[in-house]
Parts: sequence; C-alpha cells; structure tokens
Amino acid sequence: MPARPPEPSIANLRDAPGDDESLALYWRFYWAVAAAQLARWLPRRPSRILDLAGGTARSGAQAAAAGHDVIEVLDPHLGRRRPGVPTRASRPGGNGVLATKSHILPAEFGAAAPRPGENGSARHAGAAGPAPVPGTAPFTGTGPGTGPAAAPVAAAPARRVIADSGALGFLTDACVDAVIAENRVLSHHLVTEAAVAEIARVLKPGGRVLLSVDSLTLGMALLAEQNCWAHLSDVPSAEVLLVPWPDGTITRCFWADQLRELLTDAGLEVEWIRPRTALSPSTVEHVLATSPRALPRLVRTELSAPLNDDSLGVHLLASARRRGH
Repeated sequence: MPARPPEPSIANLRDAPGDDESLALYWRFYWAVAAAQLARWLPRRPSRILDLAGGTARSGAQAAAAGHDVIEVLDPHLGRRRPGVPTRASRPGGNGVLATKSHILPAEFGAAAPRPGENGSARHAGAAGPAPVPGTAPFTGTGPGTGPAAAPVAAAPARRVIADSGALGFLTDACVDAVIAENRVLSHHLVTEAAVAEIARVLKPGGRVLLSVDSLTLGMALLAEQNCWAHLSDVPSAEVLLVPWPDGTITRCFWADQLRELLTDAGLEVEWIRPRTALSPSTVEHVLATSPRALPRLVRTELSAPLNDDSLGVHLLASARRRGH
C-alpha cells in the first residue's frame, strides 16, 4: 500500500487549478459533496434563486437544472478562479462577461427603481443596477416560485447579470425565495455584515440562504504557514479575523459562533452550521489514490456526519431562514 502522503500546503486549498494539479482528487470529492449538499437544500418547488457566486461555482447551474429560476450575479471583483473550478467568466466574448452596459429593470419585475437623474438607459457595470450578460435570458422578475400557483417548468439557463455581489441595490426588498452564497464568496466581502444584511433584505419572509465561508481553522493554518506567530496568538481574542493569502489577497475567517451571531444580527434564523467536509484533504487524497471507486462511499460518509457547529475543516457551511411566513 502506498505511503500516506503529507498534508499539502494550505495555499493549495484555494488555488488548485486543474485535474492534474495538487489536490485534484480532494477537489473532486469536495465538489461532489457540495453538489449533494445543495441538492438536499434546494427548495422542493420551483423558486426564484439568487446565486451570488455566479461564474465561480457550479451552484447556479445545478439549481437551474433542477427547474429553478436562477439569477447569477457575476461580480467583476470576485472573478479570479476559485479552488478547483475553472471560472466560466474568465475571458471576454463567449459568455459576454465583459459587457459594460446595464438596463434599469422595472420595479414591478423585482428590480430597484431608477434613482433621481437616471432615465432607464444603459449604464456602466458597477453602478447600482446590473449589466445583463449578452446571450442569456433577460431578468424579468417573473417565473417559477413568484406566485402562489407556480408549476413545474423545464430547466432553463440561469440569467446572469454583472453587479456587486455585496450590494444588491438593483433588487427590491423581499423579491427572491432563496439565496446561494457558495464558494466562500462572503469571506471575500470583508465587511460581511453589510453583505448579509443585503441578503436578508432581498429574501422573502421564510426565504432561505445557503452560504459557505472560510473557517478559523483555515485562517490559523494560513497564519502558521506564513510564520505569523504574533498574529496567531491574537486569534482567540479577535472579533474579526482578516487573514492574508500568500499572494496578498485577504479573506475573512469565522468561528461557528461568530457566523451564527452574524446571521442572527441580520434578522436570520440559523437552521444549522457544519463543516463543508470533516475529512481532511490528505485523507481523501490517500483513499482515492488507492481506491478510485471509493468516491461515492466517501461522499455518503460525509453526508451522514451529524450536524454540529464544530469549526472542523477549512470551510463552514450554513443554512439560515428569514423570519416570517
């Protein structure tokens, strides 16, 4: 039997770019678990879902394939490739990611009304309104999940807009049934409180959010790997932990209790918080290298783990609901 491989660099837990690169087996397992967790979480009836990780994760496409009306937000500030996932928004052309024009969406379609001085004509991306992406369906605000008698519909591509995923001013209050903030998108909004408040605002009463963030387990490992011992000693007393990756980008990391408080303060009722994966990357790599057919069994093992708030693993996954009916 091959020797157990050493634990890889913690930096590889963000930047593994392809199937032949470091941690490829782990990322295969990771995204299989993520897909299974999302499938369990998605609403049972067709609903309008806002995906804040558009272009950096597979969650929007999976929700659309399940028959939901999905609005993917492509945030130009979050456009770099995420772990193990080649971004669909990496080049101009093709998916039209570099579109710079935006049409103001009428308020009756679930979009915010124009501000004074705006005439509804095109604006540059990055303003309050989103830029519809050429080649995708326009966001009309109508569709499954928006009325009391929503019926099953055939899967349709997600509608994609270019906008700030942390400031959803282009949407009116209580206009979506669910929000997906996968692939640690909220850890990249360092003032996460503002981003979560926006999520709570656009959710309908009773609507739910599924989100993942970087854990303090990851943050402490990053600090230790970079020999930031003085900063590491401050972690237990820190109210907010901002941690640099080796390339200088910053991520915000959370204990489970901090994440629970963040969601509760925004008016959301936490349903559960759990690690994305409790199995370590080195364990997964070792098992799949010796037994490639073990993937389904590993995924089932992960899904059967009891729900708890332990900050095991490098990422935390949480589900919360906006109060009301």
